[in-house]
Amino acid sequence: MKKYEEFIGKYTKLGKRVDDLSRAEKLMKAVGEPHKRLRFVHVAGTNGKGSVCEMLAKTLTNAGYRTGLFTSPYIVHYNDRIRIDGVEITDEQLDELAEFAEPKINACGGGFSQFEITQALGLLHFERQACDIVVLETGLGGLLDSTNVIPAPEAAVITSIALDHTALLGDTTEEIAAQKAGIIKRGSAAVCSACVTGGAREVIRRQAEKCGISLRIPDMSKLSVSDCGLFGSEFDFGELKGLRLKMGGEHQLFNACAVIETVKVLRERGFDIPESALREGLTVQIPARIQVISEQPLIIVDGGHNPEGVSALAAAVGQLSCEKRFVIGMLSDKDSAEAAKVLAPLGEFVCVGDFAPNARSARELAELLSAAGAKAFASELSPQETVRRELAQLTDGRALIICGSLYLASLFCGRNKWWTNKHS
Repeated sequence: MKKYEEFIGKYTKLGKRVDDLSRAEKLMKAVGEPHKRLRFVHVAGTNGKGSVCEMLAKTLTNAGYRTGLFTSPYIVHYNDRIRIDGVEITDEQLDELAEFAEPKINACGGGFSQFEITQALGLLHFERQACDIVVLETGLGGLLDSTNVIPAPEAAVITSIALDHTALLGDTTEEIAAQKAGIIKRGSAAVCSACVTGGAREVIRRQAEKCGISLRIPDMSKLSVSDCGLFGSEFDFGELKGLRLKMGGEHQLFNACAVIETVKVLRERGFDIPESALREGLTVQIPARIQVISEQPLIIVDGGHNPEGVSALAAAVGQLSCEKRFVIGMLSDKDSAEAAKVLAPLGEFVCVGDFAPNARSARELAELLSAAGAKAFASELSPQETVRRELAQLTDGRALIICGSLYLASLFCGRNKWWTNKHS
């Protein structure tokens, strides 16, 4: 076991519940408060955070800024949560940081979460590597999220608001919006995706006004889409013509427009970001976001795990005229029943479990899908064995879609082309 894995493994995934940021402040003080010597774009939202963060980070790197990127959870392996200009932190760097931080953190008491420890290591790394700016994704919520210890960011960005983590964030979109909007601080700019509407948007607007900020929302009347599908989109936005997205789904257009608006406010705050940097930044493809990992055979991997995320997948794959076979697994704390209603009309389902400690059982998920009118089966095999079996039986003209959880998707969206051996 590596030094950093042993260190982080001493802490629980969630830590003790918090009512303020005092615990995160104590942790960051213990390691020397690196966050106070960095500049940030802070991103919160129910869905879309990862895509927006990746687009922004790539854009800033293209513009010549040394750009840190902190995301969660990891997709392929732990290191991909902490990157600079697209390069993951190494095991050796993590071990060195852990060796530095562990005695200091031990001296200030316990109760921290693995996320908080990872955040401390990440911000130390960004400071030591002299990052010009850090794109920082919240872990859960915003107001009480440990990432919110940072000073006023250059821009606070809200990507979407939907019901998720309701036990911690609230039972209504307005309550959840209040938590997400907590990242908006006096002295920052504030951007909200146009997909946030109604009461949730007003909650975010009021928080911005409270901080003396005008909330910036992309004007979607300036959007003209020439193509939008599973394999990406082509569109114009105002004076920007012929923009291209590689990630599929209509929802990515909202994410892209939020990125464009954020780039505008960063330029107003002194950042030199040429149009070419933005154009290339929009073309990122990140794992497990309606990711087409093979066209022949057609294999799609997606980590959408709540009703809004699943709806985005459904809208994208619903355009396919071919037969669709799903390998699906979900966590027990997600609204699987609502997700089942959204997905049920699209195809046949093979349900899996045992891909995460709190994964819903395959049998229970199959029952939920069957109740929603789908043809669904519970697999008794591991997720990997289930996918191998399905792939071996995949005939031409059919699609295999692996979905329901980032934890499940992470097993299949790495760089190794495991699907090329389907007949072996």
